[in-house]
Amino acid sequence: MKKFGFLALLLLLLVLVHPGTGYAGSAETHINLDGNDLKISKEAQVQIVNGSVMVPLRLVTEQLGYTVKWDNVTKTATIEQKGTTLKLIVNNAMAEASGKQVKLDNPPFLSGNTTLVPLRFVGEQTGTTVGWDNVTKTVYLTSPAPEIGGSDPEITVPDTSVTAPSDNGSNGNTATDGNTSTAAVTNLSFVDNKLIIAVNGSLTPNVFTMTDKDRIVVDLPNTSFGDSFHQNLSIGKNQSGQLTVTEYPNVSAVRYSLFSSTPSTIRIVIDLNSANNYSVTNANDGLIIVDLNGTSTTPPATTSPEVPVTTPPPATSNTGKKLIVIDAGHGGKDPGSISVNKLIEKDFTLPTALKIAELLKNDPNFEVVLTRSDDTYPTLQDRSKLANNVKADLFISIHANSIAEGSKSNPSGTETYYTRKESLQFAQTVHKYLVAATGLSDRGVRQSSLHVTRETKMPAILLECGYLSNTKDEALLFTADFQDKVANSVVLGIKEYLGR
Repeated sequence: MKKFGFLALLLLLLVLVHPGTGYAGSAETHINLDGNDLKISKEAQVQIVNGSVMVPLRLVTEQLGYTVKWDNVTKTATIEQKGTTLKLIVNNAMAEASGKQVKLDNPPFLSGNTTLVPLRFVGEQTGTTVGWDNVTKTVYLTSPAPEIGGSDPEITVPDTSVTAPSDNGSNGNTATDGNTSTAAVTNLSFVDNKLIIAVNGSLTPNVFTMTDKDRIVVDLPNTSFGDSFHQNLSIGKNQSGQLTVTEYPNVSAVRYSLFSSTPSTIRIVIDLNSANNYSVTNANDGLIIVDLNGTSTTPPATTSPEVPVTTPPPATSNTGKKLIVIDAGHGGKDPGSISVNKLIEKDFTLPTALKIAELLKNDPNFEVVLTRSDDTYPTLQDRSKLANNVKADLFISIHANSIAEGSKSNPSGTETYYTRKESLQFAQTVHKYLVAATGLSDRGVRQSSLHVTRETKMPAILLECGYLSNTKDEALLFTADFQDKVANSVVLGIKEYLGR
């Protein structure tokens, strides 16, 4: 779904005001470090450059305990702490990290007297966990986890030539020869009091509890960090990091690490303030969910990680089938947007919609109606009229986004659109699963007056699953694996929203 008109004019104005940069600033951005909001000046606001989040260098690094030196002649910033030295030059896309050259997503630039640098660079080079909330325009920073050999043995990398170090006897795995990871973690999030782990490949998680300090531990055997994980979350030099968790009083942190390299094992730890029941869902559909809601019984705390966790049956508190309308965007004479390599949007939306429909048809709780099941073009009016006539309970339209040719920006990621207020919760529920499953950037839940979400009378949303104008997104959108993940995430969102 291309955005022309006002958006193109806005981008043009931004380029005219800030020639050569292509960035957009905001008067109300925020930086949160370890739960505390930092005071930022007007000229030090967070900005977006070509889809990259740019943050004020001195403010962020000094808050993390680094010293910053500025050479006004060469426009070079030098950042130092405990043997680590970083050097960045204004308008130069190459930086230096302890003597090694590092290519930046975007070069640093000056805003007044403030040097802004890519947030991703800050996270990777300082070991800080970073995140960006596009809705509230907030950067979240979490100080680095302890280094290897520190006081945090349950997530640090063991000596792989011997038995992995124990945490109160909790881990008795013995490392074996070979580093054969068969799956990859692509994303990690904590929403609605649930840990959602997105993975490529089939695996059986090993989930157990510890009671000396209340924790839920998730071990993912024969698993490594995928490339998209590095793009979404920060991993320090010790191959560990921490996920920012707010608004959940019983969860103090979620930590992750490469716990073992032979075999490759990812460990994720949920730090609790008190013992908490949980359940685990793993249908080998690309998402592993540890749910801390409800009163389902957890296995007892154990000194062995080999105790399995059974998945409880889904809730069935409601009666009667729910009718879901799935809309494959565009079709027939309307190809939709054209990708970088001349692939067309309608060839993504139809197979993905069919996969969603197939999953729903396999569940006796649902009935499904498709606005199109082949390469035809129902009008927008036809689509909304159909949903209203069959008195659907929910309406979902599937799309892929694109930026107008010649645009200075090159965004990547997923967006979920709604129009009417009664659709917001449905949009938020599906969106969290979509983001976790795709592994792409979270571009937020957005309100917009779109025909199919405005003229329908039931909760209705439109999903932009990625950007055809971005080569990384394009490479994923037309793969069966990615479409399967989108389909599974949509069905999970529908089921949660309806209490199924």
